[in-house]
Amino acid sequence: MKFLRSILDAQAKHFEKGGKLEAAYPLYEMADTFLYTPGAVTKGASHVRDGLDLKRMMMVVVVALVPCVFMAMYNTGYQSHLAISQGAQPLDTWQTGVAEWLGYGAWDPADMLACIIHGALYYLPVLIVTFAVGGGCEALFSVVRKHEINEGFLVTGMLFPLILPATIPLWQVAMGIAFGVIIGKEIFGGTGMNILNPALTARAFLFFAYPAQISGDKVWTAANAGVDGASGATLLAQAAVTGQAALTQGVEEWWDAFIGLVPGSMGETSTAACLFGAAVLILSRVGSWRIMLGVVVGSYATTFLLNTIGSETNLLLNVPFDWHFVLGGWAFGAVFMATDPVSASHSQTGRYIYGFLIGMLAILIRVVNPAYPEGMMLAILFMNLFAALIDHFVVQANVKRRRARYAA
Repeated sequence: MKFLRSILDAQAKHFEKGGKLEAAYPLYEMADTFLYTPGAVTKGASHVRDGLDLKRMMMVVVVALVPCVFMAMYNTGYQSHLAISQGAQPLDTWQTGVAEWLGYGAWDPADMLACIIHGALYYLPVLIVTFAVGGGCEALFSVVRKHEINEGFLVTGMLFPLILPATIPLWQVAMGIAFGVIIGKEIFGGTGMNILNPALTARAFLFFAYPAQISGDKVWTAANAGVDGASGATLLAQAAVTGQAALTQGVEEWWDAFIGLVPGSMGETSTAACLFGAAVLILSRVGSWRIMLGVVVGSYATTFLLNTIGSETNLLLNVPFDWHFVLGGWAFGAVFMATDPVSASHSQTGRYIYGFLIGMLAILIRVVNPAYPEGMMLAILFMNLFAALIDHFVVQANVKRRRARYAA
C-alpha cells in the first residue's frame, strides 16, 4: 500500500493548483480519498470530532445492503428458472446464452448457484451502467463547480438497481440515473443539499416516462417465450383483483414473500434481507429507528382502520398489515429510502411524524388506487417535500414551550 501511496503523492502536483491537470483535481481527490483517509484534518480544539465520517457512513449502508444485493441476483435467477421449468422457453438473450455456456442450462429453480449466476447477468449490467452514467454526471458537476467528489453517490448507485425490474433496457437505466443525479440532487447543490431522494427521483422518472417497462402492477421476470420477457402480476396486483383470496394460500406463501421468493423489482422483494439491513443501520446509528418505527405505526394504524371499514368492491381494503409488511417495496422503502439522512426530517420529534405520514400515505396509495398497487415510492417522495416544514413546526413548538417556561 505504501507503493500506491507514493504513486498518488507523486502525481498530486499535476492536479493541484497551478498544475497541468488542475481542472481534473476532483477526480484525483476522489481516488485518493476512496483509497485513503484525507491527509488534511482539523487541528484546533474547537472542532467536534467523530469517528463516523461520510465515507464510513456510506460504507455502513453498503454493508446493510449486501443481503438485498444477494437476493436481487438469486431471486431474479430463481423467478427465471421457475418460469422456464413450468414450460416457458428462455429468451434469446445474451444473459441466457452466457448462462448456458457456463453450464447452467438445466433451469432448475432449486439450484442456488445457477440462480445466482443467471440473476447476476441481469443485475450486474444495470449496476455498471448506473455507476458509469451516474458517477460520470457527478464527476462532471464536480469538475465544473470545482468541488470534491464525495461518497454520496455510492449509496445512490447501490440503491437504484435494486428498485428496478430485471429486464429494464439499459438505456432507460442510464436516462433514469442521469435524471435522478442532475434533477434530484445536483441542481440543488450536490450531496447534502438535495430535498428529494435521488434514487427514488430516478425511479419516479422512469415510472412515469416508461410505464411499459416499469409498471406498478406488472413485473418482468426475465423468462418467457415472448419478446420482452414474462409479465407476471405481483401479489399486490393479484390482491387488487381477488383480495385476501390471493394472499391466503397457506403459511408457505407468506413465508416466500417474507424471504423474497416472489416476483418484483430485483432487490426489494425480501423483507428478511431488509430487516438485516435495519439492524445494521440502527446499531450503527446511521439509520433513524424513529423513522422506521413511525412508518410501521403509520402503516399499521391505516391498515387497521381500512380493515375495519372493509369493502366488497375494493378488496385491497381487506388486506391485513402482516401482508402489507412483506409485499412490494414496503420494507425496503421503510429501511433504506425513508431514512435517507439528507431528505428526511432531522428533528427527533419530526422523524416520528415524518415516518408516520409515510406509512399512512403508502397504504392509502396502495389501497385507494388499485391501478397502482404500490405506494412507498410516491409516499416517500411526497414527504420529502414536507420534511423541512415538519422540522420548522417542531422547532417553533419547542421555542414556544421554552418561552412559556422562561416567563414563569
